[in-house]
Amino acid sequence: MEGRLGLINGKPSKARAVVLRSNGIKTRYYALDPYGRSTHTNAQLVKEAITKLYDERFRAEDIQVLACGTTSPDQLLPSHATMVLGELGIGPIEALSTTGSCCTGVQAMSYCYLAILAGVYDNAVCTGSEKMSAWMLADKFQDEADRLKELEANPFIAFEKEFLRWMLSDGAGACVLESHPNPEGISLKIEWIEQRSYANELPVCMYAGATKDDTTGRLTGWNEMPPHDWADKSVLSLKQDTRFLGENIVKYGGKFLLDIVGRRGFNVNEVSYFLPHLSSEFFAPKIAEELQAIGIGIAAEKWFYNLTRVGNIGSASAFVMLDELFHSGRLKKGEKVLMMIPESARFSYAYVLLTVTGP
Repeated sequence: MEGRLGLINGKPSKARAVVLRSNGIKTRYYALDPYGRSTHTNAQLVKEAITKLYDERFRAEDIQVLACGTTSPDQLLPSHATMVLGELGIGPIEALSTTGSCCTGVQAMSYCYLAILAGVYDNAVCTGSEKMSAWMLADKFQDEADRLKELEANPFIAFEKEFLRWMLSDGAGACVLESHPNPEGISLKIEWIEQRSYANELPVCMYAGATKDDTTGRLTGWNEMPPHDWADKSVLSLKQDTRFLGENIVKYGGKFLLDIVGRRGFNVNEVSYFLPHLSSEFFAPKIAEELQAIGIGIAAEKWFYNLTRVGNIGSASAFVMLDELFHSGRLKKGEKVLMMIPESARFSYAYVLLTVTGP
């Protein structure tokens, strides 16, 4: 990994081994060549994913609306979805970008789902994607390391920045939503999509393009800072407060699911497959314990995720999990699939319930 991302200050990371032991990731993907040079932009990764949706029944020119979510767009403007549309070379069509972190892919899915339900469109394509490796390259942190040396301080970058270098990776996933099921083979019917943000109760946990005041918890954005601070303080790097993460991410995910169960009369025992987006293997037993403690436990044999094989791809993770399960040959008509996507940035959550249908 350090061969691709590079060494900060010319030295191996002290945090890497600790983080990797905890997250359990064995295989991951970077859109980088062996020398750390980019092979794809984020928008190009999305194009690759979307083209895999095409067949003799569904072609590029059939897409009526495109919604794209990501944490890591290639630029501030134009929007991510319009850049993807430009790569695809189709249109003109409606293009929507959702911004944030891990929930952005499902936010894109929700927009497409509601647009079809409303009768505005007959089909839509939604995506989740990340090009995190570009944010994690050693040269993005070198100015800060040099500044620390000048101050005769410890030249190692703070753990809150190092932590995510060994957590995140690249990838893209895409789904086509239609107003009717596939004429052949299985389909997944969306029963509902539920989303909540607990920003009213909880502080910022993961952030980029800003610095955080340790006393007040308030952020100062990059556009309110002098340009020299952007490099000297690694302002544009992705940072995470691991203390807030550990204290809240699992608890509030359980709280929201319990609320859904109560409002919808939803019986979790009917679920055949539970697809949790995990940032780290560390959280799997903690989620299981929390669900059991609040009376809505889901049996271990129903869990399905591929974190250890594909890595943590942020907003793309849910799509990549669903794709693997869909093509596994395991799904049977009538089975229910529950997806859980937590987002630590300001503690947002999404749950999606799907039913397997067939001809």
